[in-house]
Amino acid sequence: MGLRDKYAWAISQAKGKFDGKAEERDGKLYWTGTVKTEEDKNEIWAAIKTIPEWRDEIVADIKVVGGPAAAPAAAKTYTVKSGDTLSAIAKSQLGSAGDYMKIFDANRDQLSDPDKIKPGQVLKIPA
Repeated sequence: MGLRDKYAWAISQAKGKFDGKAEERDGKLYWTGTVKTEEDKNEIWAAIKTIPEWRDEIVADIKVVGGPAAAPAAAKTYTVKSGDTLSAIAKSQLGSAGDYMKIFDANRDQLSDPDKIKPGQVLKIPA
């Protein structure tokens, strides 16, 4: 069994993420190429490292050419003030009073009726 066969799972995990080649020569498997994110690189390395002998058999030059993976957007919240309504909050936060149900749906864990909000409640505002 050759090294490409031995590392077939790692090679399959790299498909679609790795732009390069895994070439066997001189008793080692040489990985040369690029990935778009650090996460893709880490996934390939995790797959390679499932083989206990990887340190003796792998020579890799995998470069990240994209930026870091985009961080998820921080959740936006709004603290209800006296006199607020969901439609007024929707107008100020989402641009349309008619989007009040989007806020209600995002907060069903704490709201049972769109007309019953209380000052001090912290509502999630959907993107």
